[in-house]
Amino acid sequence: MAIVAPGKRPGIRIEKSRVFGKKFVRTKKLGYASLMLTSLVDMFTIIVIFLLMNFSANGEVLYMSKDIKLPDAFHGAQLDRAPVISVSGDAVTFDGRQVAHTADLMKGDVLNVPELEDALRDERRRYDQIHQNEPDRPFRGLVNVQADRRIPFRIIKRVMFACNQSGFGNINFAALAKGSLPRDKKIALK
Repeated sequence: MAIVAPGKRPGIRIEKSRVFGKKFVRTKKLGYASLMLTSLVDMFTIIVIFLLMNFSANGEVLYMSKDIKLPDAFHGAQLDRAPVISVSGDAVTFDGRQVAHTADLMKGDVLNVPELEDALRDERRRYDQIHQNEPDRPFRGLVNVQADRRIPFRIIKRVMFACNQSGFGNINFAALAKGSLPRDKKIALK
């Protein structure tokens, strides 16, 4: 056996030894690691089922923000899916976009809220454009109002007036069910 590269060479007896033989092995290690695919598939199936159960398409109608405390109601019906106007102590939002400040709505005697009316008219135009080829689906004018229980009626009246002026005459108020329904269910007061 000719020596090609310098370095220590073990004897035949040490090379075959269990304890010392590993020091002198000069082979490349294999980078293959086996995975148990059955258990991985089972785990991902459970995760997918869990996510589908938690995030179903017909779940929450309203997004509950932290700064809005809904009033309680004893009688009502389930809310339908519709555009949402949220009235908190700071701002009035339409589908997540801020359209006015609540403090500005307290000032003045005029009932209209031009920013909210414009947003509602844009929503109605969008609905008409989407459903222009469906004459059997008329515009219902449905809107859900989610207002904090501490908001004065003066502000709620201005929001209702803006809805009515924009063609959204079917106004539902979100409330928490108290009594026969579970506490976390949202109902509409008509």
